[in-house]
Amino acid sequence: MQDPLVDAAERIVTSRALGHDQKLRRLAALADNALPYPALSPLCREALDARVICDMYEGNRPFTPRYVLPDYAKALRNGVRYLELEPPQDLDDALSFLTILYSQVPSVTTYPVYLGDLDALLEPLVPAELPDAELDAKLRRFWIQLDRLQPDAFTHANVGPGDGRVIRSIWRVERSLRQVVPNLTMKVSAETPDDLIEDAVRTVFETGKPHFVNHPMMVGDHGTEYAAVSCYNSLKVRGGAHSLVRLNLKEAVGRHVGQADSFIADALPHWVELTAKLGEARIRSLVEDQGFFESHFLATEGLIDIDRFSLMFGIFGLAECVNELMEREGHPEARYGHDERANTLAHQVVGRIAELVKQRPLPYCAGGGGFAYLHSQSGIDLDLDTTAGTRIPVGDEPDMLTHIEACAPIHQLFPAGISDIFHVEETVTRNPRAMVDVIRGALTAGMRDFTFNLDSNEFIRITGYLVRKSDLVDVDEHGARHSSDYLAATAELNHTVTTRAIKRIIAAELNPTAGG
Repeated sequence: MQDPLVDAAERIVTSRALGHDQKLRRLAALADNALPYPALSPLCREALDARVICDMYEGNRPFTPRYVLPDYAKALRNGVRYLELEPPQDLDDALSFLTILYSQVPSVTTYPVYLGDLDALLEPLVPAELPDAELDAKLRRFWIQLDRLQPDAFTHANVGPGDGRVIRSIWRVERSLRQVVPNLTMKVSAETPDDLIEDAVRTVFETGKPHFVNHPMMVGDHGTEYAAVSCYNSLKVRGGAHSLVRLNLKEAVGRHVGQADSFIADALPHWVELTAKLGEARIRSLVEDQGFFESHFLATEGLIDIDRFSLMFGIFGLAECVNELMEREGHPEARYGHDERANTLAHQVVGRIAELVKQRPLPYCAGGGGFAYLHSQSGIDLDLDTTAGTRIPVGDEPDMLTHIEACAPIHQLFPAGISDIFHVEETVTRNPRAMVDVIRGALTAGMRDFTFNLDSNEFIRITGYLVRKSDLVDVDEHGARHSSDYLAATAELNHTVTTRAIKRIIAAELNPTAGG
């Protein structure tokens, strides 16, 4: 009988649907998973094997952090000795410098998940006399390079909250190119001009980007040096996340005999502790055994600092957990997102998890004050019949206002990020300023992140990353240039994310059923 490892390698190297680079990366992952797993207790191992707790399939032996957020501003100021890069003197130098540096930034995907706060990095290098058309041309070439050299939709850049020539140019370039990479987040504060947000909204109409994040809330959790990366993962710049472990609340409640009170009091501490043990084992393996922070040039040159890293502690399946508990309480009609009793219970469950996570010390997690960051994990393609993070199930979402009011109260509990995706009818394109008002209102109501799609757009959001519908056609047979498209094809098959309930943005006076 042939070795399963050899069989798996054989399937990779003979695939007609994978490119050369994709085969190399999959073979590397195969080798990683052939290594022994970090030592786990029997209970932790059992929970992992049953996938009540999950390691996100990051590999058996973590040799690089999941998410790395280099201090690109420091790199531009000082240069990078390891890469023999001198500090750039002008915009062209800076774009070349960053392109080279990105190629050396590791992550769980092997591509950089953070490209920097690009408007802040580049704005000082734009000469006043440079015409907008030439600025656009330079950034357009840069943007094309990013997509071709980093073909993965988890590659992410930030902009905002202030205005400037670079951010305006980015919106124009995005609308003209309509490409998947990079994913984008716009930081929004009270001082962010409405017309800048409107410019971003018009960009969403064309490309599905950017996300909009609550800048004051993020600063409160991480300080001014933070970024949203990959999908919705909020972390410190010059830091990141060692790993991401998560707890499946649907599976946890399925193993509990009892109602809501006992689940919160007895079951949650048990599962949170096992999840934390899994995270601790992976952190110690990365830091103590593999010695990443002792050897990688990003650490030795001060572009990252272990004291700004932590563990991401994710949860998912909240909707199924709450709905099951409501049924046990004798209220099967009370569904999360639609009933105040269910929403209150959801807040109690998440609130208790947040307390437990803050009480469980972890090594090498100074970025989180010695504890993990709580994260509403937005799902993976293999999650079957389980809702991502703390979202309302796809297709069961209520109207826009009800949806925001149900979700907003728990956003503050997730410093490492949370997401709710709103599928909006295309008629909003005739009134983009209305969407600006919705975004402002949602962030004021306490949402950490606001993301919307047009129901008719070629771009669709999967868990948080973007794909083009046309790129998913026959992906199993013909392959795809973006590595994330393979995940997206499975996610769409398993989760039918294109069936999200569609919201129409209308004035209250035109909706006689609306309260007011």
